[in-house]
Amino acid sequence: MSSSTNRPPAASSTSAPPDKTFFEQQREILLREIGVSFEHVLANINKLNRSLEAVIAVGNEFSSVEALWSQFENVMAKDADAEQEGQVAEGEDGDREDETEMSRAGNGGERKGM
Repeated sequence: MSSSTNRPPAASSTSAPPDKTFFEQQREILLREIGVSFEHVLANINKLNRSLEAVIAVGNEFSSVEALWSQFENVMAKDADAEQEGQVAEGEDGDREDETEMSRAGNGGERKGM
């Protein structure tokens, strides 16, 4: 037996790199899969970002319409408040007239001094 046959094949400088262990092979496979998965995640995040930007752009196109409707709502709210105040004032005047008529009816509808 010669000593050269006892050496592992990786010991020679002209041969290929040493064979990787099963663990190292599986590790490289998993790292490649993880890298590919990260690339897919990044691509999907970029798609989502573009979609969100498109939605925001469409929303921004409606900002002038929203401002117009807000002004309309404010005007209508002011008119409704003014009408309610007017109705309350008319209701108070009407109550006073009813009280005056009732007091006249209680006196027989006659005014003193006439």
